[in-house]
Amino acid sequence: MRISARADYAVRAALQLAAAPDAGPLKAEAIADAQKIPHKFLEGILNDMRRGGLVRSQRGVNGGYRLARPPESITVADVIRVVDGPLVSVQGVRPPELSYAGPAASLLPLWIALRANVRQILDGVSLADVVSGHLPAAVEALADDPAAWTNP
Repeated sequence: MRISARADYAVRAALQLAAAPDAGPLKAEAIADAQKIPHKFLEGILNDMRRGGLVRSQRGVNGGYRLARPPESITVADVIRVVDGPLVSVQGVRPPELSYAGPAASLLPLWIALRANVRQILDGVSLADVVSGHLPAAVEALADDPAAWTNP
C-alpha cells in the first residue's frame, strides 16, 4: 500500500486545521506554508475536501478554510477516501470485486484481510488523536515494534 502525496498533503492540511479550531478560517497559503505543501496543489485538495464535506470555505478578507466537523469525528481514513478513493485496491479494483483461479485463489482473502487491517487502523485514528499526540494503544503498539521501522 502506498500513501500518495495527495493523501499525505490532505491529512497534513486537515491536521493544521484541527490544531487551530479557534483561530477562525485559515487561508490556504498559511496551511501550505506551515506544512510545506505546494500552494496550487493544496487548493485542489482543499476543494476536494470541501466537496467531500470535511472542510468549509469562507470567502472574503477574513476567509479561508475550517473543518466542517469536530476533529474527533473525522478520521484519517475519511480524509484519504475523499482525496484518493478506496483505501485499498488492486489494480484500481476493490478487493470484493476480484476473483482468482487456481493457485492464486487464496489471494482474495489475503487482499480482504489487508483491507480490513488498513481500515481498522485508519478508521480508528481521528484528527484529534494525531493532533494531541495520543494515538490509540493498538497503533502505538504497532509503531513501538522495532521491526516496523526497518526496511526489509
